Amino acid sequence: MKVLVATEKPFAAVAVNGIRQVIENAGYELELLEKYASKQDFLNAVANADGLIIRSDKVDAEVLDAAKNLKVVVRAGAGYDNVDLAAATAHGVCVENTPGQNSNAVAELVFGLGVMAVRNMYNGTSGTELKDKSLGIHAFGQVGRNVARIAKGFGMKVSALDPYCPDEVIEAAGVTPVHSVEELYRDNAVVSLHIPATDETRKSVGFDLITLLPKNGVLINTARKEVIDEEGLQKALRERPDLKYVADIRPDIADELMSEFEGRVFFTPKKMGAQTAEANINAGIAAANQVVAFLRDGIDRFRVNK
Repeated sequence: MKVLVATEKPFAAVAVNGIRQVIENAGYELELLEKYASKQDFLNAVANADGLIIRSDKVDAEVLDAAKNLKVVVRAGAGYDNVDLAAATAHGVCVENTPGQNSNAVAELVFGLGVMAVRNMYNGTSGTELKDKSLGIHAFGQVGRNVARIAKGFGMKVSALDPYCPDEVIEAAGVTPVHSVEELYRDNAVVSLHIPATDETRKSVGFDLITLLPKNGVLINTARKEVIDEEGLQKALRERPDLKYVADIRPDIADELMSEFEGRVFFTPKKMGAQTAEANINAGIAAANQVVAFLRDGIDRFRVNK
């Protein structure tokens, strides 16, 4: 059987070596498709693959139609909104993610962005400190929990909103549970976004929520750009010149925002949350192990489609 690793943004070389070792030790063939120039390259490569490992690469109905032998797709990372789950289910393909493997990398970036924001983007003027500021965590999954852990080292007061996480789990982490999104934004100087992009959450963070932030509030997005209502964000920044927005996802209207709100917004050139050697290795090898476990033994512990 063949396992394809298709990555427009390739894994680090050491991660690829680890993936190769896992796949070949299981007796399977490994094929690499890195930095591919067109979707057709992807379609051609996936045609005879039994297993597929991806990062942010899109697996839609067209890809699944082309993948006649495909049995399992593993997204190396927590988010899987780049995979059409309904189409995968219709094709009888198991889809999995690798939760927790990138979470520390993303959480550390939250504070890189946060410090940059409160220090006025390092423009030479006097800023403020994160110590004693209140931090609201919007979704308390693996990344959110790591954000809470690091925030304690900064001496921040931490609360979290997650309707799918029991209060006692949040409290056990030394974090105060919050039960409304309005309260989370209204009562925290810094809000860190960790919600997935779903039908429910797309464009859910816009003008009304952002303008609830206290004076000099900071919104940090290391989740997905789709959860932001960009027109609402632009309006909020225009009407509230004290607010800042920093993200590792470049908005569609990034050029407009950077021109109009210079010194108050920052975006990494591409999604950078998981771009560390450690996260590359952890997520890549976890994905390889999960592909092997499914192909060999039918184990689907991390399945995200039914």
